[in-house]
Order: sequence, then structure tokens, then C-alpha cells
Amino acid sequence: VQLVESGGGLVQPGGSLRLSCAASGFTISNYVMNWYHQAPGKERELVATISLGGGSTNYADSVKGRFTISRDNAKNTVYLQMNSLKPEDTAVYYCNAQWVVAGRSYWGQGTQVTVSL
Repeated sequence: VQLVESGGGLVQPGGSLRLSCAASGFTISNYVMNWYHQAPGKERELVATISLGGGSTNYADSVKGRFTISRDNAKNTVYLQMNSLKPEDTAVYYCNAQWVVAGRSYWGQGTQVTVSL
């Protein structure tokens, strides 16, 4: 079982990045998928959530209108499109797969996003 994030990097304020999270060893169609971030010295925070079929999404207030979470169950991959990036978005971004009823939760290793001039 593995989640592998990619797409992080250094971007200037106002720029965009698209994060990907590819799953292997299990099928994400049974899981609610989440993106979290953790800034230095701070707790890990939930950024965005997408339902099993992708019909429902939720976002942290700090990213509403700028970030979009999506999923492609056929590709076993979830995405986070990040636009209008701000320095305060700088953090390690983690992908999480959660199946509450079964008591299963998997995490990726994280990808660094740095927003700076």
C-alpha cells in the first residue's frame, strides 16, 4: 500500500502548482481522499476533501476559491490544483486516503511547496 505525492516545488506568489497523489496496492474508489499541509512549527491541517465519487468537496477557509481537489478513480490518482499561491501556503503537502467504516487510513510521504520571490 502506497501513496506517492508529486508536483511540489518553488513558485512565486500568484503562481500555480498541481499536486498529484498516485495510489498503489489499493483502490481509492473506496476511500475519501484528503490533502493536508504542515508548515514548519505548526500542526498538520486539513486543506481539502473529496468524496468517493468526487461529487462533494470541502476546503479550508484559507484556500477556498484558490485550490481545487479532484480525483480520477480509473487512474487511482487524486489531484490538488493550487492557484494564486501565497507565501503562507508554504508547507509540506500530504495526501491521505480514509475509509472510516473499515478503520483504514493511509498517508503519503509528502511533497514540499514553497511560495517565495
